[in-house]
Amino acid sequence: MKSLKVIDLYNEVNENKVNNFNNKTDSTLRVVRNYEKIDRDYEWLELMENTIRYLDNILRNPNKFIVNEEDVIKIELAKRVTVESIKHLSRNTNLIQDYNKKTGDVKPSKILNITKEESYDTYENRLIYTLIQNMKFYINRKKKNINVTSSLKDSKKLEYNAKSTIGKEKIDMNVVLNTNINSSNNNKDNEDIEKRIETLEIQIAGLCNSDVYKSIDKLHITLITPPIKKTNVIIKNVNFQYAMKLWDYLQNHIDDDISCNKKNQDYMDNDKLKGYMDETFLLSYLTASSLNQDDNTIDKEELSEKLVSNMVEKLIDINNDIELEKLQEIVKKQYTTVKYKNVVSDKKIEEIFKNKMDKYLNKINELRI
Repeated sequence: MKSLKVIDLYNEVNENKVNNFNNKTDSTLRVVRNYEKIDRDYEWLELMENTIRYLDNILRNPNKFIVNEEDVIKIELAKRVTVESIKHLSRNTNLIQDYNKKTGDVKPSKILNITKEESYDTYENRLIYTLIQNMKFYINRKKKNINVTSSLKDSKKLEYNAKSTIGKEKIDMNVVLNTNINSSNNNKDNEDIEKRIETLEIQIAGLCNSDVYKSIDKLHITLITPPIKKTNVIIKNVNFQYAMKLWDYLQNHIDDDISCNKKNQDYMDNDKLKGYMDETFLLSYLTASSLNQDDNTIDKEELSEKLVSNMVEKLIDINNDIELEKLQEIVKKQYTTVKYKNVVSDKKIEEIFKNKMDKYLNKINELRI
């Protein structure tokens, strides 16, 4: 089968005909568009999943310090007497029950008892505790909208109406084009997100079972609020660097992660789109006009040009020296005879024209002889 190309339609048609068609084209294009795009951002989920192991490293190797707990107790309850205990007794002689001047023995009734304990109540640990609390709060808020999925709805409608004329031929075209996109995440995508959140919550629960977290939780501390103190541990420790990245994200993304973009348009286009449709109108007409070639009918203007071209070629073949003025004179004379002598039949005009041309050709031949 012969390959068909659109350009062939343009090449086979008279340029004047195309220009005439375009100049007489009267068209309108109505554009209607309804657009709605909903996006869900799960960057927070991925960031939390990646940060969990760094939080676990911090809680396994916490920042701590030694706390001395001092308490004055009965002497019989004291398990260990330190230098600090003796100094305290010398400053508080009222705690001395008996003193032996001969031996110098001192028998106190009470004595200072010092207990040394490790404490996790540091700024860094309270910061991590606060971060974990913020993570739990953030997840609970996101779970409320877990059923809202990303989706795209985009419907377009083009209503094109056009008309034109070529001589006595009237052309009109009415086109209505509809396109529609309606897509959304499937149930499997939602199930995957729910499983990831469930796994994340289990990991956070593991952090909450650590000794450091439990110790800070018992203190009922006030949660840390910005600005954050830039201690050496927070600045230099790699685990804290990842923790602070998550901290900053949660602070800066308080709003919901659902974005909705809507656009509704209904207008008459007079720009590029209408230009495209006008070209389509012309192409459609040329397609329909190609049927005329199958019926062996030829455009009158095209036919006239071909006949005149053939006649001129024959004259030049006979007489290459014929001048343009002489040719114009012959054609003008015959044109006047044919055009305005209405009483003569078409057949008579043909005979007159033929005779005149024969006489002229005979004269040319005699001259050559």
